[in-house]
Amino acid sequence: MTADRRDRWRAMLRPVPDFPKPGILFQDITPLLRDGEALAGVCAAMIQPFREAAPTAIVGIESRGFIFGAPIAAETGAGFVPLRKPGKLPAAVYRERYALEYGEDALELHRDALSVGDRVVIVDDVLATGGTAAAAARLVRQSGATVLGVSVLLELPALGGRRVLSDTAVHSVLIA
Repeated sequence: MTADRRDRWRAMLRPVPDFPKPGILFQDITPLLRDGEALAGVCAAMIQPFREAAPTAIVGIESRGFIFGAPIAAETGAGFVPLRKPGKLPAAVYRERYALEYGEDALELHRDALSVGDRVVIVDDVLATGGTAAAAARLVRQSGATVLGVSVLLELPALGGRRVLSDTAVHSVLIA
């Protein structure tokens, strides 16, 4: 991937100050998503370092992880597994709580969504403090599957998310 492509994708992000709370600089990805070529390009870049490991499942974190995870799964032939907010999945689940930059939340995974032997790439839009991705990795491991790594469109290194994921490979397409 060329620096020009990365610069083009980065320019498509729209910073929104004080969203969802004062003091937060939200990175709006919707302008990038509107460009089909950019969307295809970032999806290809997100899976590239994990392709040779032949993932059997792509786990997308609600909700923007679904946007990238489903096309990555389809393109690689892997299955797609959604991690949802509490109360959204209809069958038995594993639940994992985590801290956010601006609060607390939880993720759930169907207990039968992954199995021992599954090789999983976790996908999301942004890596900030790392709490969400770390919770996702704990859920995947709780199911018996192997985490190949976490792949995100954008990493905010000042917030230290990589430190929280020190035992997990992390790939970021863009760094803020």
